[in-house]
Amino acid sequence: MDDMLIWGRRILASQPFSVLLGAELVSFAEDRAELRIPIKAELMQQHGFVHGGVISYAADNALTYAGGGVLGPGVVTSEFKINYVRPAKGELIVARAAVIHAGKNQAVCRCDVYVSSDGSESLCATAQGTIVRLGQPPETQK
Repeated sequence: MDDMLIWGRRILASQPFSVLLGAELVSFAEDRAELRIPIKAELMQQHGFVHGGVISYAADNALTYAGGGVLGPGVVTSEFKINYVRPAKGELIVARAAVIHAGKNQAVCRCDVYVSSDGSESLCATAQGTIVRLGQPPETQK
């Protein structure tokens, strides 16, 4: 396992909400990330689908990991938009994010969220967001 993935998993384990959801960082490279969440009854809404907040969380965190891979560890999501394209019902939520463009202080990233069932995946949402550094980058601080 590479250092980035170990570091990313350590960060995820320090987030109580991520632990509550059972989120797992499966891959993490300089400009991309994959996050998975096992679907359990506590994550469903009244119609038997995964709650949109869980899908949104998966997209947001995957976007932030992808952006953090190019900007460094001190990052947050400044905004993101999500489109739900299909209700999620299955075994696993899979969020795959990648950097579209990165500058010194922000990265624009895209994430597709899938629901996995019996080994096959179906797109359930797509998102795009802007990830920004917290504070000024070290080279501009005085």
